[in-house]
Amino acid sequence: MPNESHPAPNANRRRAAFFDRDGVLNEDIGFAHRPDQITWMPGAREAVKRLNDAGFLVFVVTNQAGVARGLYSEEHVRTLHRWMQQELHAVGAHVDAFYHCPHHPEHGEPPYRTDCACRKPEPGMLLQAMAEWPVEPKGSFLIGDRDTDLQAAQRAGIEGTLYRGGDLDAVVAGIMARSMDGVAAGG
Repeated sequence: MPNESHPAPNANRRRAAFFDRDGVLNEDIGFAHRPDQITWMPGAREAVKRLNDAGFLVFVVTNQAGVARGLYSEEHVRTLHRWMQQELHAVGAHVDAFYHCPHHPEHGEPPYRTDCACRKPEPGMLLQAMAEWPVEPKGSFLIGDRDTDLQAAQRAGIEGTLYRGGDLDAVVAGIMARSMDGVAAGG
């Protein structure tokens, strides 16, 4: 589900960075849904700012099965994402849109208990962002902490990088440097 901001219809296409949330932008404590449960990963806010400054669109794509399990509501997810956006604004950074999947194939009740096209490893959230924003797939990438994240990236036609901890800003800087090397080498 997207946030409320949308680009101008004739905007130029731009590369995009997609981040999984729990385990990439913030520590994964299991079903985080309140600001007091969020500890930013090292370099996470700086990584978003680096991408903003380089002209990338930045998206968060996160499975939120806690909604299907009845542990918290979609409004809790949206409220947390608004708080994260405020935290990013404090360092001069921003996420262009947050997307979340509230579904789970085995837990909860309809409409949340369902097989859907948005729950990673399916690429639905990424494809929705690409349809709603002027994303240039070539040079775009996703950073996730699970194989399902990488599968979603592959299915959406973009590069996926497995994040294993450490300074997220350094990981992003490395991806960007490799991307520029590929452009300099002709592709």
